[in-house]
Amino acid sequence: MTDDTDSTDPSGAAGRSPRWERDLLERLAFAALTEQRRARRWGIFFKLFFAAYLVLILVLAQSDSWSGKALTTSHTALVDIEGVISADSLANADNVISGLRAAFENKSAQGVVLRANSPGGSPVQAGYINDEIKRLRAKHPDTPVYAVIGDMCASGCYYVVAAADKIYADKASLVGSIGVLMNGFGFVDTMKKVGVERRLMTAGEHKGFLDPFGPVKPAEAKHAQQMLDEIHRQFIDTIRQGRGTALKETRDMFSGLFWTGEEAIKMGLVDSLGGASYVAREVIGAEEIVDYTYRENFIDRFARRLGTAMAQTISTDLLSRTPVLK
Repeated sequence: MTDDTDSTDPSGAAGRSPRWERDLLERLAFAALTEQRRARRWGIFFKLFFAAYLVLILVLAQSDSWSGKALTTSHTALVDIEGVISADSLANADNVISGLRAAFENKSAQGVVLRANSPGGSPVQAGYINDEIKRLRAKHPDTPVYAVIGDMCASGCYYVVAAADKIYADKASLVGSIGVLMNGFGFVDTMKKVGVERRLMTAGEHKGFLDPFGPVKPAEAKHAQQMLDEIHRQFIDTIRQGRGTALKETRDMFSGLFWTGEEAIKMGLVDSLGGASYVAREVIGAEEIVDYTYRENFIDRFARRLGTAMAQTISTDLLSRTPVLK
């Protein structure tokens, strides 16, 4: 008799076991290698994609900010002033002046349209732009510059456009607000009610000038008013110089009031009704308009937002006491 349990079958599972394990290990190894190759190819693809994306951003960031700078055909140059005129806004003096210089320096530009839509802002920034317009007009006497008012041109905005050869507006535009203000709050009574004590230490008699947590000192209020009156006088002189005999002064003209474009024509604050297209076509004679306005790119926008967030934390109190043309 034979014992079947002790017999060995060469074709059985015991004979196949070593080869089966080896085949399985080989398949696993090849699968892992294939997966690694696939992952490497996708990794290279995404790296190249993001590299191309970054290169595109850099190219756009370094590209010309003025679409018409290289244009050789006759055209009307356009420069926008949009929003509040201040050092930390897009409508700051450096940006506006850069666009104006590029426009005037292009010999194919038959004239410049300064399209203004702003409630005003810093007298310093507005003064820089006004001075530069006058300098460019003297340097390029054959290139006229016309201001075109949009929805609003108030205070510091009008300070700027007063330097133009002529001013155009829509009949419903708001024009004027020729005045200066400096505002703030007083918390003296509130602090008394809450029971908070103000502890301010200064070196200099007026270093805590117009401190909102203390009562107004007559001498400081007088000094502030004199300063505002002086800036107001500078504003008025600039408008008189820019508008010349066209200005028909009234008692309220420099009071801070504003008027519609239609009424502003009667006062000499505006010369005529018309938009940018009308001025380009009918006044300058070059219907094609090329925009020379500085446009913020991705890198500039990121840097400005980061800088603004930091600056606002530091300078809130100081800016609250800065004169503003509004």
